[in-house]
Amino acid sequence: MGTPVGYGVASNITGMPVMEDKQLYNVNVASQDVLATPEEIKRRIPLTDRAEKVVLEGREVCQRILDRQDHRLLVVVGPCSIHDPVAALDYARRLKHLADEVSDTLYVVMRVYFEKPRTTTGWKGLINDPHMNDSFDIEHGLQLARNVLLDIAEIGLPAGTEALDPISPQYLGDLVSWSAVGARTTESQTHREMASGLSTPVGFKNGTDGGLQVAINALHSASRPHSFLGINPRGEVAIIRTMGNRYGHIVLRGGAKGPNYDSVTIALVEQELRKNKLPENIIVDCSHANSNKDPALQPLVMQDLAGQIVEGNRSILGAMIESNIGHGNQPIPADLSQLKYGVSVTDGCLDWERTEKCLREVRTRLKDVLPGRVASSQGAEIVNLR
Repeated sequence: MGTPVGYGVASNITGMPVMEDKQLYNVNVASQDVLATPEEIKRRIPLTDRAEKVVLEGREVCQRILDRQDHRLLVVVGPCSIHDPVAALDYARRLKHLADEVSDTLYVVMRVYFEKPRTTTGWKGLINDPHMNDSFDIEHGLQLARNVLLDIAEIGLPAGTEALDPISPQYLGDLVSWSAVGARTTESQTHREMASGLSTPVGFKNGTDGGLQVAINALHSASRPHSFLGINPRGEVAIIRTMGNRYGHIVLRGGAKGPNYDSVTIALVEQELRKNKLPENIIVDCSHANSNKDPALQPLVMQDLAGQIVEGNRSILGAMIESNIGHGNQPIPADLSQLKYGVSVTDGCLDWERTEKCLREVRTRLKDVLPGRVASSQGAEIVNLR
């Protein structure tokens, strides 16, 4: 017999031929750089008492909204992705003032996304490529992301982010109050297992085709215990054993066939959740296919949702808005000094002025309606218990 293709042959001390492992392992790996452990990154950028209080309160309020114990509408609003920490904190300060203004009706969580899934290639976000030059200084990116989350919590805003990389939560999870699993990863077993162990409520988006089944399957999966490979705070490979996350919920973001936030579709989603014995908790993403990828249409989606709630809907518990200081988006230039301040480098975002106007108008329409919706839900629960 000849030597198998792709294998080298050497002799050991006995003279017997052995296979050389240099052609068996890491054939397509250029290098392996050791990353600082989660414990080390957290030592460098420790959680403060103020930030811890904001994060825990954010989680508790989100849970109470999902449990129908807090009447407010959960609004996750902020940039499609963070690429400029200075602009992100500028946005956060503006959002904090607005959040306080509408807090009797809307509970505002800042959208703070650091990781971007790409269909083929492109900028993968602040963690992967913080210098935006394909240098992939990931350790610096993790520290930068942790600093941004810490600063936002210190301002007094809870943060929501996408759980994309299964290792990142060990570095950043203590600063997050709400998490999402995106349309591209809702079907992933790895992400469902990860979600089952997250300390936050988790929204699963419907598939990119607009179908609900992958999200419903994900809700069932994430609510149950799992055992899987991961890392512990010391950076050691570990078997992670989870208890299941009972605060999973669906996020409607439209799909290939168009929007899915209309009242007929919402009723069908409620029916499907009920059939699967899942809580009828729905959050609507006003961007993506629900706005035909036109950020200027997001306020119209919000107004439609408000109208459904006014007319008696009880399942719409929140909304997501992609918003930034400036409108639209921009390509990443070769000369980064040419970047426009406060304008997204990924999906187009609604500008700050129209974001303010949108949330104020929704607050005005719902401030007298939402308290009664929770009271009715609690009354129905009492009747059912009898």
